[in-house]
Amino acid sequence: MQENRTISLPTALILGLVVLIVGFLGGSQLSVRNAVGLTNSADVPADVDLSPVWKAWRVIDEKFVPASVATSSIVASTTKDINESRVWGMIAGLAASLQDPYTFFLPPAEKEQFGEDMSGQFEGVGMEIAVRDKILTVVTPLKGTPAEKAGMKSGDRILKINSKDTKDMDVSSAIKLIRGKKGTQVTLLVARDGWTEPREIKVMRDVISVPTVTTTNREDGVFVISLATFTANSPDLFRSALREFVESGRSKLVLDLRGNPGGYLDAAVDMASWFLPAGKVVVTEDYAGHSQNIVHRSSGYNVFSSNLKMVILVDRGSASASEILADALRHYGIAQMVGTNTFGKGSVQELVSITPDTALKITVARWLGPDGAQIPLTGIIPDVEVKISEEDVKAKKDPQMAKAVELLNQ
Repeated sequence: MQENRTISLPTALILGLVVLIVGFLGGSQLSVRNAVGLTNSADVPADVDLSPVWKAWRVIDEKFVPASVATSSIVASTTKDINESRVWGMIAGLAASLQDPYTFFLPPAEKEQFGEDMSGQFEGVGMEIAVRDKILTVVTPLKGTPAEKAGMKSGDRILKINSKDTKDMDVSSAIKLIRGKKGTQVTLLVARDGWTEPREIKVMRDVISVPTVTTTNREDGVFVISLATFTANSPDLFRSALREFVESGRSKLVLDLRGNPGGYLDAAVDMASWFLPAGKVVVTEDYAGHSQNIVHRSSGYNVFSSNLKMVILVDRGSASASEILADALRHYGIAQMVGTNTFGKGSVQELVSITPDTALKITVARWLGPDGAQIPLTGIIPDVEVKISEEDVKAKKDPQMAKAVELLNQ
């Protein structure tokens, strides 16, 4: 059985935040015997000498003694468990050697966790994380979650999780530490721009249900659609929201993508199709010669006239599919962008099954906007930059929304 679907990862962050092409490919359970046998098979590249790997394997078998009683539990493990653990470690090291924050190995527990993330409900704190400049960074706290209520912000750098240093820690390991049962607490040491020194933030875990679409028909004549993530059912929910907008008789629309870490690419393309003629390029997957590029085009629903006035709100938490949708609508002159720089998720990941219980998430392509340029890794710069200060938050003010309304009512 094979299934290939283009998506972006909602919690790699938790996860992360991130865009994926999911390819669940059948495979046999990897064993040490099969792995060693690869050294003599046609599957191994001719220019790769794996003999040092197997020499190290034999040295470990012959000489390793646990340094302390605390680590001697490995001796009690079965040979199968030990060998399997080593193989997983080898694959993880191979992925880490690429020095790409979006490429990593998912052993059984982490792959199961990924499946829970994609279901849209899990127990944790409710924030997307990623590694940026080798530092564990918050992409965005999801709206209404414990992370947001505790004060976590997009761009926060997590230095410690329950006193454990996050230096050189990958997203998967971080998620394992942050996740936990409802009612338990996790302590994060956080560095933030504007702070003179890191601070501890305690977050109480809860059941997280990923929100999707909400609408607001404002008294000032502006209709707001807030999109929290791009799930599989987002296109239907977005269509219903657009119908509500049309039936309101309004012509001024704000699409709020702030804090939206992405999701299914197909959902973003479908949403863009409501505003673009058929055939217009929404985004291109650039495989750099490894495979033929894939161009995603508008389906051409294109139901709105030139009377439509539209602003898209973005911030540092707008990533992946959010950036694709916002970039396309701005490129074709449909909407202006207001807010701050987006996250800068300019690459495509594929989830490939290595065994039935494990997978490799690997960067396979780059996102190119309608203009043919890669979505910048530093984020998309909005047309009108508006920041939200700590004072604005305390006063419950939203200067970004205020600026959007001002532009629409000019």
